[in-house]
Amino acid sequence: MRPKAVSLHQRMLSDIQQLILTGAWAAGSRIPIEQELMKQYSCSRMTVSKVLTQLANARMIERRRKSGSIVSRPHAQSAVLTIPDIKSEVVALGLEYSFEILRKVRRRSSPEERAVLGVERSITVLEIACCHFAGPRPFCLEQRIINLESVPEAADESFEQMAPGAWLLQRVPWTLAEHRIRAAEADPEMAKTLKIRARSAVLTIERTTRSAEAATVTFVKLAYPADLHELVATFSPPGEMPGDNAKLHSPGK
Repeated sequence: MRPKAVSLHQRMLSDIQQLILTGAWAAGSRIPIEQELMKQYSCSRMTVSKVLTQLANARMIERRRKSGSIVSRPHAQSAVLTIPDIKSEVVALGLEYSFEILRKVRRRSSPEERAVLGVERSITVLEIACCHFAGPRPFCLEQRIINLESVPEAADESFEQMAPGAWLLQRVPWTLAEHRIRAAEADPEMAKTLKIRARSAVLTIERTTRSAEAATVTFVKLAYPADLHELVATFSPPGEMPGDNAKLHSPGK
């Protein structure tokens, strides 16, 4: 079967998306005006306008009256009172999601880890570092400790097909999670992974999650470049809906 011919509209759209996702057109840079694109692709203003509208709807560009269009800075949102799936955050931006396991070590817990996990004795934990990508760019660094007494099957999981957070959400019912949200500076290792300058601003979300048996399942620290992420919370007046006693803590995960 012959491959289906690509329309001019789709070719222009794909070309511009590729230039943005590869960073050839950086965030904040101005894209060619409509007349230049019409000339380059030998097409009508209507075709160019449809492509730019589609890119604007996907939040890849911002169209500004009289001053042309610029490349948007990807800006993800997380709901503060839920446990979001990072893949869903990336897909919502219209970008391709992928992840890479950087480190996976089974070992005994440190005193600091016992404190955040709420246990008094030494336990076996699984330490995982994972980088999530939006297109070709690092999107989030996940540094996680899993309590292997609560989730022993995690010790044998490769996490090649599913990232640790998504795997836990599917496998382990949770009843209580605490977020701590901080603005911080990227340390050298974090900066290298996220491909930002050391001491750049990052948004960190620390989360402790407990199961129905009140046992701590996991503690995770998520680090996002500060200009790529925002946190969103939806509130109602006291007594209006279940869960209205949920509170935001700063800092927290």
